[in-house]
Amino acid sequence: MNGKYVPGGVLVVVVLAAAVGAMVYTGAGPAPGGDSGEPIEDFPTEESADDGAETGSSTDVDPFRFRVDEIEDCGATCRDVTATLTNQRNETATGITTYIRIYAGENNTDTDDIVWEGTVDVGTLDAGTSHTTTERVELSLQDARKIDRNDGRITIRTTVESDEATATFQDSKRVA
Repeated sequence: MNGKYVPGGVLVVVVLAAAVGAMVYTGAGPAPGGDSGEPIEDFPTEESADDGAETGSSTDVDPFRFRVDEIEDCGATCRDVTATLTNQRNETATGITTYIRIYAGENNTDTDDIVWEGTVDVGTLDAGTSHTTTERVELSLQDARKIDRNDGRITIRTTVESDEATATFQDSKRVA
């Protein structure tokens, strides 16, 4: 091996290591992520109940039931999340939109720890009917590291807003 190429080789290794470190730190790089959810400017909330329980009037039937059915791996920083929303009222619910935020950590809703957010327009649900959807959640490497540092746990906070009622759900899951 020729000694005159060693300093150049060392420089290339140092530059590549610095570039990879910067990509991991900022979340940029070849792993997809950070853009699968739409930023939510105004996140409507009700006082949340834990473990997926709904909020609502104590005299009325809870307007909705929301549950996360399944979380499937679709890559190192990707999960397909399937959830079901049920209209538990005796009337049709209209103008339904769900607002979803995922936070790194168990039972954590600190806005500094949001790793994904998005909305799903459901529209109308007849009384007693359900709507199931699957959303792809792609994270940056930085956000995936946040979850990893929190023992692989996330908190999913979902607010269901309709013309007739609003309910907020919160649940924690282990995803990594």
